[in-house]
Amino acid sequence: QVQLVESGGGLVQAGGSLGLSCAASGSGFGNAVVGWYRQAPGKQRDVVARISSGGSTYYADSVKGRFTVSRDNAKNTVYLQMSSLKPEDTAVYYCNTRIAYSDYWGQGTQVTVSS
Repeated sequence: QVQLVESGGGLVQAGGSLGLSCAASGSGFGNAVVGWYRQAPGKQRDVVARISSGGSTYYADSVKGRFTVSRDNAKNTVYLQMSSLKPEDTAVYYCNTRIAYSDYWGQGTQVTVSS
């Protein structure tokens, strides 16, 4: 069983920065792809970024150049550093991983960007 806990959300002004963390308990996290997703009110949950066990990354076009995903396998933690934030980045941010054919989600952390 894997549990994911996100932290680091909050309120920030447009143009500001915020860092999120996703801490995992359980085995297998270090060998798994981990994704950050976000869901704004009334919208579907979309992928923001992903990172492989080896550190290869993927970013949605909307966040390229502004967000950076990284991981520390020794700490079983994945990070999302967000900069040049825009009001449209406002959403609940979730981390996700798939281990042994099971999907795991955190509880989410709210990010609000004021204009």
